[in-house]
Amino acid sequence: MEPIYKGKHFITLQEWEKPAIDTLLEVSTSLKKKFLNNEVTDYLYNKSAFLMFFEQSTRTRNSMEAGLAQLGGHANFLDTSTMQISHGEKAKDTAVILSSYGHGIACRNCFWKVGNAFLREMAKHATVPVMNLQCDLYHPMQALADLMTIKEIKKDTKKLKVSIIWAYATSHKKPISVPLSQSLLFPRYGMEVVLAHPKGYELPKWVLDKAKENAEASGGSFRVTHDQEDAYKDADIVIPKNWGSWVSNQSEDVLDDILEANKHWKCTEDRLAHAKGDVSYMHALPADRGNEVEDSVIDGPHSVVYQEAENRIHTAKAVMAMTMGDK
Repeated sequence: MEPIYKGKHFITLQEWEKPAIDTLLEVSTSLKKKFLNNEVTDYLYNKSAFLMFFEQSTRTRNSMEAGLAQLGGHANFLDTSTMQISHGEKAKDTAVILSSYGHGIACRNCFWKVGNAFLREMAKHATVPVMNLQCDLYHPMQALADLMTIKEIKKDTKKLKVSIIWAYATSHKKPISVPLSQSLLFPRYGMEVVLAHPKGYELPKWVLDKAKENAEASGGSFRVTHDQEDAYKDADIVIPKNWGSWVSNQSEDVLDDILEANKHWKCTEDRLAHAKGDVSYMHALPADRGNEVEDSVIDGPHSVVYQEAENRIHTAKAVMAMTMGDK
């Protein structure tokens, strides 16, 4: 009987049952240990995947490329501006053709109201697993690595106060996919999740409803606040990160009056002092240093951002090994 994971798409963790996510975490941990021990892990020997990027990437691209190499396979990096997509080729045609050339397709497309639909259309026609490297709604690779990091640090996730906090940044208008994915995933593990943001930076209502439903099913909790001090108070984990006002304002402009009015939404040592003594600071990176967070915090003793980033390669390998592998 063919394994249930082989060929399974990885577009959102919401579509993966919790036991399957637990298996992903177990495989990630095993692969991390084997990497540290220099053990050969050629589970995808001679297999290939196509990595399609509509925008820039550091951690995601390199964790996928290096990760597939460590699994014995090969990754083809595809800048979509050099593909026929830029001339209007449809997702269906791209998916069918690339499926016939290799064993997996991964894509990053964060354009608002475009990215997830593009991935879904490819998945509809692909005959190999389609993996989401971040879209306008979801970033399952990041959320999985975040969950792995939290479990490594805190062991038991039950009743942990985890605060997902909007923070001021000016680098670009960032997608909502990271906080959205965290809001859906973390309550499934019994965490007491707080989503904090100024008015104007709401996530879609269906996300909030689903997050609360996930929390009720697991014994956790989920609530929204517009008070960042409330979010920091007695927190076990803080994740202060910027996201754009896409839900209420579809303009691609980075700077506007609402953003500038909320410069005080910043992770500082003073705010972190209100969290628990062993609080961990997390960020998906790259952080807008000086705006989202003080250097003394991200470079300080509570920061686990590099452990979190390292886990990106091992969780990526787990996803590829389970969906592209033979067993």
